[in-house]
Amino acid sequence: MRAIHRLSRVLALVVLTAATSACTTTGGGYFTPTVSADAANLSPAAASAVADDMVAKLAEHVGPGTGTIVIKPDDSAFGLALEESLRGWGYAVASNRQAPGDNMIPLAYVVDTFKGAVMTRISTPSVELTRSYAMSATGATPTSPLSVMQRVS
Repeated sequence: MRAIHRLSRVLALVVLTAATSACTTTGGGYFTPTVSADAANLSPAAASAVADDMVAKLAEHVGPGTGTIVIKPDDSAFGLALEESLRGWGYAVASNRQAPGDNMIPLAYVVDTFKGAVMTRISTPSVELTRSYAMSATGATPTSPLSVMQRVS
């Protein structure tokens, strides 16, 4: 009986280790630059406020001039505001259809609602930024600190 208990503890540890290591992979792992979504359907004013804030924070980790940001073309208010904000901060921006060359930085985003707030995540292969916002008639205001996850290559 004691051997079965030890074996189950070892198996639980192996499963936990495997699950944790899968979450920390870089490159191909869970980062998928072709998946971007604005499920929150933000207003243009809110989308612009959120995009401006997130791009300002992105610039602290992936500076303009370090490469071309490659995003999936998107006609959502947030997708358009994000592209405009990136260009405003001095980033070169290309769609994933027109992205030949070196120094390409794939970028994916997800914007969704959760418990009355709008959660926003911007991901590149080297960093992932997440923050929640409260919406108003004139835009959006951050309601959480910025969460930063840096990936080591």
